[in-house]
Amino acid sequence: MFAARGIAVSFSVFVLVYCTLSLAVSFSWPIVWRRIQHHPVRRIADILFALRMLPWLTACVITAAFTIPSFLLLEPRAIDEPLGGLPLSLGVCGAVLGIFGIVNAALALQRASRTISRWASQAEPMPSCGPVPVLRISQPVPAMTTAGIVRPKVLLSTVAEFLLTSNELQTAMNHEIAHVRRRDNLKKLLLRLVTFPRMAGLEAAWIEATEMAADDAAVLNAGEALDLAAALLKLSRIRPIVPAIDLTTALVLSPASVMNARIERLIAWSDERLVPSRRSSAWFRLSAALAAIAVCSITYSQLLVRVHAATEWLVR
Repeated sequence: MFAARGIAVSFSVFVLVYCTLSLAVSFSWPIVWRRIQHHPVRRIADILFALRMLPWLTACVITAAFTIPSFLLLEPRAIDEPLGGLPLSLGVCGAVLGIFGIVNAALALQRASRTISRWASQAEPMPSCGPVPVLRISQPVPAMTTAGIVRPKVLLSTVAEFLLTSNELQTAMNHEIAHVRRRDNLKKLLLRLVTFPRMAGLEAAWIEATEMAADDAAVLNAGEALDLAAALLKLSRIRPIVPAIDLTTALVLSPASVMNARIERLIAWSDERLVPSRRSSAWFRLSAALAAIAVCSITYSQLLVRVHAATEWLVR
C-alpha cells in the first residue's frame, strides 16, 4: 500500500504541474514570441523550444527532486491509510499521459524509419567533405532532407543535384548540416513525447525559426545568401511543396508562407547578422542557474517538508 500510495502521489503531482504549466504556456507563448522578435533568429528558436519543453521538464524536476524524496523520507510506512479518489484519479491521468507520450514518440520513430528506409532503399553514397554522409536518391521528392538522430544523413535527389549549381548545392548542404549540429531531429522527437493540446502554433513557430536559423548558419555573405535563395526557389518548383515528414528536416517544406519568408530574408541579407552575440547573457544564465542550485541546496530540507505537507493535503 505504501508503494502504491507513493506512485499515485508522484503521478498526481506530475500531472498537476505539467497540465497547469502547459495551459499557461499555450496561452502566453504569443506574447513571448512578439517580445523576442528583436533577438537573433537562432536565439528565438532556442527560446521557443525551451518554452515548449518547460512544463515537462519542470514537472519531472519537481516530481523527481522533491515529491518522491519527501514521500520516502517523511511518509510513515506503518500507517495504512486509504488512498483517496482524487490522487488515484490524478495518478491514473499522469500514467496515461506518460504512456501516451511514449507511444506517440515510438510511432513517430516507426513512421520515420519506414519512410527513410523506403527513400534510401536504392540510394547511392556520394562523396562528401562534410561531417554528414550524403546519399543520392532517385525520386525527386524530397529534394534534400536530413534524416536520422543517432547517425544522421542527408538524402539528395538526382533532380536537385541536376538543377543546382555547385555553389547553390554547397549552401543547401550547409543548411542541412546546421540542422544536424543543432540536433533538430532529436528536438522533434522530444516534441512528440510531450504532446499537449493547443501547442501546434508554438511548434509551428519553432519550426519556422529553426529553418531560418539554419539558413543564417549556412551562409557567410550576401552572395551565399542569394545562392541559398536560388536553391529554395528551384527546388520548390519540382513539385508542390510537401508537408514535413516526422523526425526529418527538409530544405523545402510547407507551408509556402514560411518558404516566402525565408527567401525574402535571404534576398535582404545583411552582414550584421554575422556579428557574434554577446556572451554576457550566457554568463548571466549560468550565474542564475548556480544561484538557484545554491538556494535549493540550502533550503532543500525545508522544501521537502512543505512538499510533503502539500501531498498530505492532496491525499486527504
